[in-house]
Amino acid sequence: MAAPTLTTPFDVAEADRLLTTTRSVRKRLDLDRPVDLQVILDCLEVAVHAPSAANSQLWRWLVVTSPDLKAKLAELFRSGGQDYLRSQLETPGDDAARRVYQSAAHLVDVLERVPVLVVPCVAAEVDLENAPALYGSVFPALWNFMLALRARGLGSTYTTFHLAHADEAARLLGIPAGITQVGLVPVAYTVGTDFRPAARRPAAELTYVDRWGVAPAETRGTS
Repeated sequence: MAAPTLTTPFDVAEADRLLTTTRSVRKRLDLDRPVDLQVILDCLEVAVHAPSAANSQLWRWLVVTSPDLKAKLAELFRSGGQDYLRSQLETPGDDAARRVYQSAAHLVDVLERVPVLVVPCVAAEVDLENAPALYGSVFPALWNFMLALRARGLGSTYTTFHLAHADEAARLLGIPAGITQVGLVPVAYTVGTDFRPAARRPAAELTYVDRWGVAPAETRGTS
């Protein structure tokens, strides 16, 4: 009897292409092309279908489009990150790391020109006890958001430099007490859409089966 044909509910190759080519985009953000608010809202609608601890759904999203507010956020961002980036760029390192820092430094220089800045938040105060559940709830939603953006031709990256001045940012944006900012996501259409998978070590080199140190290859052929 012939083996049954395996069917899947999605185009696996296309889903994998989306997942493996969604990159942190900084230098290739189109700073001149407007982004309609409805596109952001559509992507956030995808974001909130992510799982969360105890189905708490504590994520909140602040979408910033005002040029004045973006400029002030950009100043907080620079203050929080430019000294760190300068020190990293002055420290000898490998070429791949240097390219990342150069890309981040470019974003510091142009952040206020990015069409949309999104501040993901958690509707709770975070402490050492609840941090794993709260951050573990918001980041799947944030990744959903970034994937939805990529599917529509937009790019983004997760940043945290402005959090060095989170209280000042909260006052600027009217964020009330009890709401924790978890980052800042610049969003724009991308210059071109030909993104390739990043260089990564094979998962088989990072994965063990049943006991730490037992590679998948060592378990093949065993029952």
